[in-house]
Amino acid sequence: MPAFLVGTVRITDAEAFAKYGAAIKGLSANFGGESIMAGAVTHVMEGNSPVGERVVVSKFPTAEQARAYLTSPAYLAAKALRAGAAEIELRLIEI
Repeated sequence: MPAFLVGTVRITDAEAFAKYGAAIKGLSANFGGESIMAGAVTHVMEGNSPVGERVVVSKFPTAEQARAYLTSPAYLAAKALRAGAAEIELRLIEI
């Protein structure tokens, strides 16, 4: 069954975050992942999310493949590059 990683990102250091972005570019595809969408919030219709917060959605064939991506040595090394560069919430949604 498909699974989705949904992330919300508030970038605090664009230069450092760009290094993380470069390190993960195309990496999820190695685990069957595909980018569904990525973009900045333009209007908050309900709630308190800030305008400009980024939302990223990736689809994986299974939750196991999504977890394998998040625990892979390459992802963990990239994740270390973003330390202090952003506030991130990441959710796994299984359909």
